Amino acid sequence: MSQLTEAGKVDLAALADLERSFHGQIVRQGDAQYEAVRAIWNGSIDRFPALIARCADVADVVAAVRFGRRTGVLTAVRSGGHSFPGLSSCDGGIVIDLSLMKAIRVDPEARTVRAQAGVLLGELDQATQPFGLAVPSGIVTHTGMAGLTLGGGIGWLMRKYGLTVDQLKSVNVVTAGGELVTADADTNSDLFWGVRGGGGNFGIVTEFEFRLNPLGPVVLAGPIFWPMHASPDVLRFYRDWITDVPDELTTIVVHRHAPPLTAIPADLHGAPVITVVCCYAGPVEEGERVVRPMREFGTPVLDLCAPKPFLDHQSMFDPSFPHGWWYYFRSCDVAELTDEVIDIVAKNALQIRSPLTAFPIFQRGGAIARIGDEATAFHGRAAGHTVNINATTATAAGFDEERDWSRNFWSELVPYQTGVYANFLMDEGEDRVRQAFGAAKYEKLKALKRRYDPDNFFRLNQNIRPD
Repeated sequence: MSQLTEAGKVDLAALADLERSFHGQIVRQGDAQYEAVRAIWNGSIDRFPALIARCADVADVVAAVRFGRRTGVLTAVRSGGHSFPGLSSCDGGIVIDLSLMKAIRVDPEARTVRAQAGVLLGELDQATQPFGLAVPSGIVTHTGMAGLTLGGGIGWLMRKYGLTVDQLKSVNVVTAGGELVTADADTNSDLFWGVRGGGGNFGIVTEFEFRLNPLGPVVLAGPIFWPMHASPDVLRFYRDWITDVPDELTTIVVHRHAPPLTAIPADLHGAPVITVVCCYAGPVEEGERVVRPMREFGTPVLDLCAPKPFLDHQSMFDPSFPHGWWYYFRSCDVAELTDEVIDIVAKNALQIRSPLTAFPIFQRGGAIARIGDEATAFHGRAAGHTVNINATTATAAGFDEERDWSRNFWSELVPYQTGVYANFLMDEGEDRVRQAFGAAKYEKLKALKRRYDPDNFFRLNQNIRPD
């Protein structure tokens, strides 16, 4: 039987059946919209699917999955398109695009929110913050909520409220067999366990229900800057300071060349800096007291940590990670910022060439670590920090050199690595996926994969092979 293959040949009968019942948009190569809708966030990845099924509702998702199974086509799933290695697209296959599915229902009395899979982080915050409520999520507002959640979800509120998956109450999932099921603590509880950190291996989650948490709408937040040459001293002080800060405080340390933003004085534009970016999920006055020792250390060249709407803070990294730039990442977790780790970080930070490269070190602990590691598929709750070595250029020019810098930096940290966050993996192979989950949990996830996707239909992800 003819089929839609990686060579882009379309099974016309199957496609006609799909189009007949489809409520959204089917975009093919050559259509006017094709170039715009095939693009994903990471500009270094350029793929050409034969079809893009832009789903309007759950029925469309079911139809697209069944089309994929009928034709045997390579199938990718896309929400926000932020997959670092570009696993939300493919060459010659079909992309099941969820970006049109943006319904959000907030229940402020019950403190819950239901959100469809096309919702972006910023859209979720905009819906919940008018009630002084939030779901802990990521740090770039145009990230897809679905992909972030399925991998775990680290961000500004994680030390106070845990990972995004820790606030998940239930999900609706289209399975590899094209069936719609619900999963929560009581129904399909094994599947509910797996989607909380196991990524898109077990089906397409079309709707998420989260608990909401009190926040803001004004928080104490923002970056404090020092010259990058002060990095060893700043990091050693920072390491000692965070040992007894409350869970309300989450910080991210960023090394980069200062960007040309209006909030930054012109004489600092392009200067190598280290920043400690704070977000205090509690009373502003209390946050001022907690942050004071850090902002008084040494001689900061700029202090932008101030009371502001959480929505403003949540979007602060958006200009540094726009669509279309070229990105490469190597990541790892470390138990603590030892002197050896600090020296490696400080040395490599001074070797950044691109004015666009900005690599964060996330402070972990708090609420994340108080949940048992077996409670969800997410692994590595005891990690002290997540290091995400981003290499970024605007185009191909200089990208290879910056990518080599990222790889070499990561290699120097190998002796100190305790694991890796699955959402921060590139296409690095099965051993690294196993490392992301740990050996025992990986075997449990393989058994779950055998139950829900024994043919590995959903394989364009940080794949857990059923065999």
